[in-house]
Amino acid sequence: MLALCLWASGAPSVLYPTYAAEWELSSTVITTIFATYPVVLLVVLLVFGSISDTIGRRRAMLAGVGLILVSGLVFTAAPDVAWLYIGRALQGAGAGLAIGAASASLVENNTSSNPRLASSLTTASTALGLTLALLVSGSLAQYAPLPEQLSYGVLVFLSGVVFVAVFMMPQQAPDARVTPWRPQALHVPRPALRVFVVATLAVSVAYSVGAVFLSLGASIARELTGTTNLLVIGALLAISSIMIGITAIVLQRIHSHLAVIVGAVVSLGGLALLELCASTGSIALFLLWCIVGGVGYSLVFMGGLGLISRATEPRHRGATLSALYLFSYLFQAGTAIGAGVLATALGLAVSVDVIAPLVGILALLTAILAGVDWRVRARSQVPLAQ
Repeated sequence: MLALCLWASGAPSVLYPTYAAEWELSSTVITTIFATYPVVLLVVLLVFGSISDTIGRRRAMLAGVGLILVSGLVFTAAPDVAWLYIGRALQGAGAGLAIGAASASLVENNTSSNPRLASSLTTASTALGLTLALLVSGSLAQYAPLPEQLSYGVLVFLSGVVFVAVFMMPQQAPDARVTPWRPQALHVPRPALRVFVVATLAVSVAYSVGAVFLSLGASIARELTGTTNLLVIGALLAISSIMIGITAIVLQRIHSHLAVIVGAVVSLGGLALLELCASTGSIALFLLWCIVGGVGYSLVFMGGLGLISRATEPRHRGATLSALYLFSYLFQAGTAIGAGVLATALGLAVSVDVIAPLVGILALLTAILAGVDWRVRARSQVPLAQ
Protein backbone atom coordinates (compact mmCIF):
# COMPACT_ATOMS: atom_id res chain seq x y z
CA MET A 1 0.00 0.00 0.00
CA LEU A 2 2.74 2.46 0.99
CA ALA A 3 4.83 1.45 -2.02
CA LEU A 4 1.86 2.16 -4.28
CA CYS A 5 1.40 5.64 -2.77
CA LEU A 6 5.02 6.52 -3.54
CA TRP A 7 4.82 4.86 -6.97
CA ALA A 8 1.88 7.12 -7.77
CA SER A 9 3.70 10.16 -6.39
CA GLY A 10 6.89 9.47 -8.37
CA ALA A 11 5.43 8.16 -11.64
CA PRO A 12 5.09 11.61 -13.31
CA SER A 13 8.57 12.81 -12.22
CA VAL A 14 10.51 11.35 -15.15
CA LEU A 15 7.91 12.71 -17.58
CA TYR A 16 7.99 16.31 -16.32
CA PRO A 17 10.67 17.37 -18.87
CA THR A 18 8.59 15.75 -21.63
CA TYR A 19 5.46 17.60 -20.56
CA ALA A 20 7.45 20.84 -20.30
CA ALA A 21 8.80 20.48 -23.84
CA GLU A 22 5.51 19.33 -25.39
CA TRP A 23 3.26 21.94 -23.79
CA GLU A 24 5.89 24.68 -23.22
CA LEU A 25 5.55 24.61 -19.44
CA SER A 26 7.74 26.68 -17.11
CA SER A 27 9.47 25.36 -13.99
CA THR A 28 6.81 27.12 -11.92
CA VAL A 29 4.03 25.18 -13.66
CA ILE A 30 5.91 21.89 -13.30
CA THR A 31 6.51 22.38 -9.58
CA THR A 32 2.92 23.48 -8.95
CA ILE A 33 1.79 20.27 -10.68
CA PHE A 34 4.08 18.40 -8.29
CA ALA A 35 2.85 20.44 -5.32
CA THR A 36 -0.82 19.76 -6.10
CA TYR A 37 -0.28 16.29 -4.61
CA PRO A 38 0.79 17.43 -1.11
CA VAL A 39 -1.65 20.37 -1.08
CA VAL A 40 -4.68 18.14 -1.72
CA LEU A 41 -3.26 15.54 0.63
CA LEU A 42 -3.14 18.23 3.34
CA VAL A 43 -6.82 19.05 2.86
CA VAL A 44 -7.78 15.37 2.99
CA LEU A 45 -5.73 14.85 6.15
CA LEU A 46 -7.39 17.85 7.80
CA VAL A 47 -10.89 16.55 7.06
CA PHE A 48 -10.40 12.77 7.06
CA GLY A 49 -7.20 12.32 9.08
CA SER A 50 -8.83 10.31 11.87
CA ILE A 51 -11.20 8.31 9.67
CA SER A 52 -9.26 5.02 9.90
CA ASP A 53 -9.57 5.13 13.71
CA THR A 54 -13.36 5.03 13.22
CA ILE A 55 -14.14 3.00 10.09
CA GLY A 56 -11.03 0.81 10.23
CA ARG A 57 -7.66 0.70 8.48
CA ARG A 58 -8.82 -1.56 5.66
CA ARG A 59 -11.75 0.56 4.53
CA ALA A 60 -9.67 3.73 4.56
CA MET A 61 -6.97 2.02 2.48
CA LEU A 62 -9.54 0.72 -0.03
CA ALA A 63 -10.89 4.22 -0.59
CA GLY A 64 -7.36 5.54 -1.07
CA VAL A 65 -6.37 2.85 -3.57
CA GLY A 66 -9.56 3.47 -5.53
CA LEU A 67 -8.70 7.15 -5.97
CA ILE A 68 -5.12 6.34 -7.00
CA LEU A 69 -6.47 3.95 -9.64
CA VAL A 70 -8.73 6.69 -11.04
CA SER A 71 -5.77 9.11 -11.08
CA GLY A 72 -3.87 6.71 -13.32
CA LEU A 73 -6.77 6.73 -15.78
CA VAL A 74 -6.81 10.54 -15.77
CA PHE A 75 -3.07 10.75 -16.50
CA THR A 76 -3.42 8.17 -19.26
CA ALA A 77 -6.07 10.22 -21.04
CA ALA A 78 -4.55 13.67 -20.31
CA PRO A 79 -4.92 15.94 -23.39
CA ASP A 80 -3.53 19.06 -21.71
CA VAL A 81 -1.92 20.38 -18.54
CA ALA A 82 -5.23 20.83 -16.68
CA TRP A 83 -5.64 17.05 -16.57
CA LEU A 84 -2.23 16.73 -14.90
CA TYR A 85 -3.45 18.89 -12.03
CA ILE A 86 -6.59 16.75 -11.73
CA GLY A 87 -4.53 13.55 -11.75
CA ARG A 88 -2.18 14.85 -9.06
CA ALA A 89 -5.15 15.99 -6.96
CA LEU A 90 -6.65 12.50 -7.10
CA GLN A 91 -3.28 10.99 -6.15
CA GLY A 92 -3.03 13.33 -3.17
CA ALA A 93 -6.55 12.51 -2.03
CA GLY A 94 -5.89 8.78 -2.33
CA ALA A 95 -2.63 8.97 -0.43
CA GLY A 96 -4.23 11.17 2.23
CA LEU A 97 -6.84 8.51 2.94
CA ALA A 98 -4.47 5.56 2.80
CA ILE A 99 -1.05 6.54 4.10
CA GLY A 100 -1.94 7.12 7.76
CA ALA A 101 -4.08 3.97 7.86
CA ALA A 102 -1.34 1.88 6.23
CA SER A 103 1.36 3.18 8.59
CA ALA A 104 -0.84 2.49 11.62
CA SER A 105 -1.66 -0.99 10.31
CA LEU A 106 2.04 -1.83 10.01
CA VAL A 107 2.64 -0.82 13.63
CA GLU A 108 -0.35 -2.80 14.90
CA ASN A 109 0.55 -5.94 12.93
CA ASN A 110 4.21 -5.99 13.95
CA THR A 111 4.67 -9.34 15.70
CA SER A 112 8.47 -9.25 15.76
CA SER A 113 10.66 -8.43 18.75
CA ASN A 114 12.00 -5.35 16.96
CA PRO A 115 9.78 -2.35 17.84
CA ARG A 116 11.35 -0.30 15.04
CA LEU A 117 10.52 -2.83 12.31
CA ALA A 118 7.32 -1.03 11.29
CA SER A 119 9.07 2.30 10.65
CA SER A 120 11.86 0.48 8.79
CA LEU A 121 9.35 -1.37 6.59
CA THR A 122 7.45 1.86 5.94
CA THR A 123 10.64 3.57 4.78
CA ALA A 124 11.81 0.61 2.68
CA SER A 125 8.42 0.07 1.02
CA THR A 126 8.07 3.72 0.05
CA ALA A 127 11.62 3.63 -1.35
CA LEU A 128 10.77 0.51 -3.36
CA GLY A 129 7.68 2.14 -4.82
CA LEU A 130 9.57 5.29 -5.80
CA THR A 131 12.50 3.35 -7.29
CA LEU A 132 10.27 1.18 -9.45
CA ALA A 133 8.20 4.18 -10.52
CA LEU A 134 11.29 6.05 -11.72
CA LEU A 135 12.81 3.07 -13.53
CA VAL A 136 9.61 1.69 -15.05
CA SER A 137 8.32 5.13 -16.07
CA GLY A 138 11.72 6.04 -17.52
CA SER A 139 12.10 2.84 -19.54
CA LEU A 140 8.53 2.89 -20.88
CA ALA A 141 8.67 6.59 -21.68
CA GLN A 142 11.95 6.19 -23.55
CA TYR A 143 11.56 2.92 -25.42
CA ALA A 144 7.88 1.95 -25.55
CA PRO A 145 5.15 3.38 -27.75
CA LEU A 146 2.70 5.81 -26.13
CA PRO A 147 5.28 7.00 -23.55
CA GLU A 148 2.84 9.28 -21.72
CA GLN A 149 0.26 6.52 -21.33
CA LEU A 150 1.95 3.18 -20.66
CA SER A 151 3.59 4.06 -17.35
CA TYR A 152 0.21 5.10 -15.98
CA GLY A 153 -1.29 1.92 -17.37
CA VAL A 154 1.12 0.05 -15.11
CA LEU A 155 -0.03 2.24 -12.19
CA VAL A 156 -3.68 1.39 -12.92
CA PHE A 157 -2.87 -2.33 -13.05
CA LEU A 158 -0.90 -2.26 -9.79
CA SER A 159 -3.66 -0.25 -8.10
CA GLY A 160 -6.12 -2.97 -9.05
CA VAL A 161 -3.83 -5.67 -7.63
CA VAL A 162 -3.34 -3.75 -4.36
CA PHE A 163 -7.09 -3.09 -4.10
CA VAL A 164 -7.80 -6.82 -4.28
CA ALA A 165 -4.99 -7.59 -1.80
CA VAL A 166 -6.29 -5.05 0.73
CA PHE A 167 -9.86 -6.27 0.23
CA MET A 168 -8.71 -9.80 1.08
CA MET A 169 -7.07 -8.67 4.33
CA PRO A 170 -8.74 -10.06 7.47
CA GLN A 171 -10.96 -7.57 9.23
CA GLN A 172 -9.39 -5.98 12.28
CA ALA A 173 -11.15 -4.66 15.35
CA PRO A 174 -11.75 -1.12 14.03
CA ASP A 175 -13.49 -2.54 10.94
CA ALA A 176 -16.09 -4.24 13.13
CA ARG A 177 -17.10 -1.09 14.97
CA VAL A 178 -20.20 0.52 13.50
CA THR A 179 -19.43 4.06 14.60
CA PRO A 180 -20.75 6.96 12.52
CA TRP A 181 -17.85 9.05 11.26
CA ARG A 182 -17.88 12.82 11.17
CA PRO A 183 -15.10 15.33 10.47
CA GLN A 184 -13.15 16.33 13.55
CA ALA A 185 -9.94 18.14 14.30
CA LEU A 186 -6.79 16.04 14.32
CA HIS A 187 -5.77 15.30 17.89
CA VAL A 188 -2.34 14.68 19.36
CA PRO A 189 -2.41 13.31 22.94
CA ARG A 190 -0.72 15.76 25.31
CA PRO A 191 1.85 13.22 26.65
CA ALA A 192 3.06 12.66 23.08
CA LEU A 193 3.18 16.33 22.08
CA ARG A 194 6.93 16.92 22.49
CA VAL A 195 7.93 13.77 20.66
CA PHE A 196 5.31 14.62 18.02
CA VAL A 197 7.09 17.91 17.32
CA VAL A 198 10.46 16.18 16.94
CA ALA A 199 9.02 13.41 14.77
CA THR A 200 7.14 15.86 12.57
CA LEU A 201 10.23 18.01 12.03
CA ALA A 202 12.22 14.89 11.15
CA VAL A 203 9.74 13.72 8.51
CA SER A 204 9.45 17.33 7.27
CA VAL A 205 13.21 17.42 6.65
CA ALA A 206 12.93 14.22 4.61
CA TYR A 207 9.95 15.50 2.62
CA SER A 208 11.55 18.90 1.98
CA VAL A 209 14.67 17.25 0.60
CA GLY A 210 12.43 14.95 -1.42
CA ALA A 211 10.49 17.94 -2.78
CA VAL A 212 13.64 19.47 -4.25
CA PHE A 213 14.72 16.11 -5.61
CA LEU A 214 11.44 15.07 -7.23
CA SER A 215 10.33 18.47 -8.54
CA LEU A 216 13.70 19.68 -9.91
CA GLY A 217 15.83 16.51 -9.97
CA ALA A 218 14.93 15.50 -13.53
CA SER A 219 15.68 19.01 -14.83
CA ILE A 220 18.99 19.15 -12.94
CA ALA A 221 20.01 15.71 -14.24
CA ARG A 222 19.07 16.68 -17.79
CA GLU A 223 21.03 19.93 -17.56
CA LEU A 224 24.14 18.29 -16.11
CA THR A 225 24.26 15.28 -18.44
CA GLY A 226 22.88 16.87 -21.58
CA THR A 227 20.86 13.70 -22.20
CA THR A 228 17.22 13.45 -23.18
CA ASN A 229 17.11 9.71 -22.45
CA LEU A 230 14.35 9.34 -19.87
CA LEU A 231 15.59 5.97 -18.65
CA VAL A 232 19.00 7.48 -17.88
CA ILE A 233 17.33 10.34 -16.01
CA GLY A 234 15.07 7.92 -14.14
CA ALA A 235 18.03 5.70 -13.24
CA LEU A 236 19.97 8.68 -11.88
CA LEU A 237 17.03 9.72 -9.72
CA ALA A 238 16.50 6.12 -8.60
CA ILE A 239 19.96 6.07 -6.98
CA SER A 240 18.60 8.13 -4.11
CA SER A 241 15.52 5.98 -3.52
CA ILE A 242 17.65 2.82 -3.68
CA MET A 243 19.85 4.25 -0.93
CA ILE A 244 16.73 5.07 1.11
CA GLY A 245 15.65 1.42 0.99
CA ILE A 246 19.10 -0.03 1.69
CA THR A 247 19.61 2.27 4.68
CA ALA A 248 16.19 1.39 6.11
CA ILE A 249 16.94 -2.33 5.93
CA VAL A 250 20.57 -2.26 7.13
CA LEU A 251 19.99 0.19 10.00
CA GLN A 252 16.51 -0.92 11.05
CA ARG A 253 17.56 -1.45 14.68
CA ILE A 254 19.10 2.00 15.17
CA HIS A 255 17.63 3.98 18.08
CA SER A 256 14.96 6.35 16.76
CA HIS A 257 16.46 9.48 18.36
CA LEU A 258 19.91 8.60 17.03
CA ALA A 259 18.46 7.98 13.56
CA VAL A 260 16.90 11.45 13.55
CA ILE A 261 20.09 13.17 14.74
CA VAL A 262 22.44 11.36 12.35
CA GLY A 263 19.95 11.64 9.49
CA ALA A 264 19.58 15.39 9.98
CA VAL A 265 23.37 15.87 9.98
CA VAL A 266 23.76 13.68 6.89
CA SER A 267 20.97 15.64 5.19
CA LEU A 268 22.93 18.82 5.91
CA GLY A 269 25.90 17.27 4.15
CA GLY A 270 23.70 16.30 1.22
CA LEU A 271 22.37 19.85 0.89
CA ALA A 272 25.94 21.18 0.87
CA LEU A 273 26.74 18.75 -1.96
CA LEU A 274 23.68 19.99 -3.85
CA GLU A 275 24.95 23.57 -3.50
CA LEU A 276 28.37 22.57 -4.84
CA CYS A 277 26.74 20.61 -7.65
CA ALA A 278 24.66 23.62 -8.70
CA SER A 279 27.66 25.97 -8.68
CA THR A 280 30.14 23.64 -10.44
CA GLY A 281 27.87 21.64 -12.74
CA SER A 282 29.58 18.42 -11.64
CA ILE A 283 27.76 15.18 -12.43
CA ALA A 284 29.98 13.41 -9.87
CA LEU A 285 28.68 15.72 -7.13
CA PHE A 286 25.12 15.11 -8.33
CA LEU A 287 25.60 11.36 -7.96
CA LEU A 288 27.16 11.84 -4.52
CA TRP A 289 24.23 14.05 -3.54
CA CYS A 290 21.81 11.29 -4.61
CA ILE A 291 23.64 8.80 -2.37
CA VAL A 292 24.13 11.02 0.69
CA GLY A 293 20.68 12.57 0.37
CA GLY A 294 19.09 9.12 0.21
CA VAL A 295 20.84 7.98 3.39
CA GLY A 296 19.86 11.15 5.23
CA TYR A 297 16.24 10.94 4.07
CA SER A 298 15.96 7.33 5.18
CA LEU A 299 17.33 7.97 8.66
CA VAL A 300 15.26 11.05 9.51
CA PHE A 301 12.08 9.55 8.03
CA MET A 302 12.54 6.18 9.71
CA GLY A 303 13.54 7.79 13.02
CA GLY A 304 10.61 10.21 12.98
CA LEU A 305 8.08 7.44 12.35
CA GLY A 306 9.72 5.28 15.01
CA LEU A 307 9.38 8.04 17.59
CA ILE A 308 5.73 8.78 16.97
CA SER A 309 4.63 5.16 16.53
CA ARG A 310 5.89 4.19 19.97
CA ALA A 311 4.48 7.33 21.59
CA THR A 312 0.81 6.87 20.66
CA GLU A 313 -1.94 4.49 21.69
CA PRO A 314 -3.78 2.51 18.98
CA ARG A 315 -7.03 4.48 19.37
CA HIS A 316 -5.20 7.75 18.55
CA ARG A 317 -2.55 6.36 16.18
CA GLY A 318 -4.33 7.00 12.89
CA ALA A 319 -5.13 10.61 13.76
CA THR A 320 -1.65 11.29 15.16
CA LEU A 321 0.14 9.85 12.13
CA SER A 322 -2.19 11.83 9.87
CA ALA A 323 -1.31 15.02 11.77
CA LEU A 324 2.39 14.24 11.32
CA TYR A 325 1.95 13.70 7.58
CA LEU A 326 -0.16 16.86 7.33
CA PHE A 327 2.59 19.16 8.62
CA SER A 328 5.29 17.26 6.71
CA TYR A 329 3.46 17.57 3.40
CA LEU A 330 2.89 21.26 4.14
CA PHE A 331 6.66 21.70 4.26
CA GLN A 332 7.00 19.64 1.08
CA ALA A 333 4.46 21.73 -0.82
CA GLY A 334 6.04 25.00 0.28
CA THR A 335 9.51 23.79 -0.67
CA ALA A 336 8.42 22.56 -4.10
CA ILE A 337 6.49 25.70 -5.00
CA GLY A 338 9.27 27.99 -3.74
CA ALA A 339 11.92 26.06 -5.65
CA GLY A 340 9.86 26.18 -8.85
CA VAL A 341 9.14 29.90 -8.68
CA LEU A 342 12.81 30.68 -8.06
CA ALA A 343 13.96 28.31 -10.82
CA THR A 344 11.63 29.97 -13.32
CA ALA A 345 12.57 33.52 -12.35
CA LEU A 346 16.28 33.16 -11.60
CA GLY A 347 17.41 29.71 -12.77
CA LEU A 348 18.06 26.32 -11.17
CA ALA A 349 21.34 27.34 -9.52
CA VAL A 350 19.83 30.33 -7.70
CA SER A 351 16.83 28.27 -6.67
CA VAL A 352 19.13 25.71 -5.05
CA ASP A 353 21.20 28.48 -3.41
CA VAL A 354 18.09 29.80 -1.66
CA ILE A 355 16.17 26.61 -0.85
CA ALA A 356 19.07 24.40 0.32
CA PRO A 357 20.12 26.68 3.25
CA LEU A 358 16.50 26.98 4.42
CA VAL A 359 16.05 23.21 4.49
CA GLY A 360 19.48 22.99 6.16
CA ILE A 361 18.29 25.24 9.00
CA LEU A 362 15.28 22.96 9.47
CA ALA A 363 17.60 19.92 9.59
CA LEU A 364 19.86 21.57 12.17
CA LEU A 365 16.88 22.52 14.37
CA THR A 366 15.59 18.96 14.14
CA ALA A 367 18.92 17.48 15.24
CA ILE A 368 19.11 19.83 18.23
CA LEU A 369 15.54 19.17 19.40
CA ALA A 370 15.95 15.41 18.96
CA GLY A 371 19.08 15.52 21.11
CA VAL A 372 17.31 17.53 23.81
CA ASP A 373 14.29 15.20 23.83
CA TRP A 374 16.54 12.13 24.01
CA ARG A 375 18.45 13.56 26.98
CA VAL A 376 15.26 14.55 28.83
CA ARG A 377 13.77 11.09 28.36
CA ALA A 378 16.99 9.41 29.43
CA ARG A 379 17.07 11.45 32.64
CA SER A 380 13.42 10.83 33.46
CA GLN A 381 13.69 7.20 32.33
CA VAL A 382 10.58 7.49 30.14
CA PRO A 383 10.46 4.26 28.08
CA LEU A 384 9.09 6.03 25.01
CA ALA A 385 10.15 5.65 21.37
CA GLN A 386 12.98 3.28 22.00
